[in-house]
Amino acid sequence: MKIYTKTGDKGETSLFGGERVQKNNLRINAYGTIDELNAFIGLALTEVKSEEIKNVLFDLQNKLFIVGSDLATPETEKNKKLNISRTSPDFITKAESDIDNFTEKLDELRNFILPGGSKGSAVLHICRTISRRAEREIVALKNSEYVNDNILVF
Repeated sequence: MKIYTKTGDKGETSLFGGERVQKNNLRINAYGTIDELNAFIGLALTEVKSEEIKNVLFDLQNKLFIVGSDLATPETEKNKKLNISRTSPDFITKAESDIDNFTEKLDELRNFILPGGSKGSAVLHICRTISRRAEREIVALKNSEYVNDNILVF
């Protein structure tokens, strides 16, 4: 299967269920930013030395694929037949557990942390800012149509 059409797409793309939308659609922006975040986590993985952190990031990447799929597939009657994985409360529980685990290992934070220190740290700061943008885009989408509540909590 070729990944190009030879005719252009006229600024449209398909959601997972087949619906055609403009490429600047809120849903496309939201899952595109999740995809960008996932790519930067992949870059961070090339720099991080800690196996514990690598395992958390790898697990997060897999969950972000599901979040992206969830966002790319509106929950319509037609799409329910596709039986895709959806973002679940388990994602939230695991993320909170990971956050608590790493927070216990740190001194109490009294100031903001300047991005940098190492390439891995700087890339993780980029991931943080991309995740904030993704959150804003998902909120904008949720203001106009249904979005799985677990995505925003996650």
